[in-house]
Amino acid sequence: MLTAGSSRQRLARTLNAAYTDGLLSEGTFAHRLDLLLRSPVVDPISVVGDLTFRRRPRAVGRAADALRRLVRSAPEAPVLALDWSGAHTELLVGRHPGCDVVLDGPSVSRRHALLRFRDGSWILRDLESTNGTRVNGCDVVRCRLEPGDHLMLGDESFVVD
Repeated sequence: MLTAGSSRQRLARTLNAAYTDGLLSEGTFAHRLDLLLRSPVVDPISVVGDLTFRRRPRAVGRAADALRRLVRSAPEAPVLALDWSGAHTELLVGRHPGCDVVLDGPSVSRRHALLRFRDGSWILRDLESTNGTRVNGCDVVRCRLEPGDHLMLGDESFVVD
């Protein structure tokens, strides 16, 4: 089971290692870190997908190998980065510009789903969307989300973090 924020932490460690190795300038590092930490939906490919780590001498090889595994293990689906502290208690997800999380996909309804933070958990409720909501491959109307869950709103796929 994943812990809350583990995907973002893994991506942040990858960015930090890339900056340390000189693969990113200070400005690019700051920009990507800002994208990672401020956006509710994070596409891992846009944050770390272009980073290539070189092979190091054997003495440093283990750390570099671990870093490469970290980059390869980044989820392919965008990350829905939820605030598990309770600072935000409600998120409206949909295609309408007034939603908290706006998705452009045509399979997403204007007001697709509502997420509410209650008792330390995020509860998802489908708002009678046209193309439905699935969590871990199962159609849902209402369910509790956990870090690592695979969420599909219409045809749009996310990993909950």
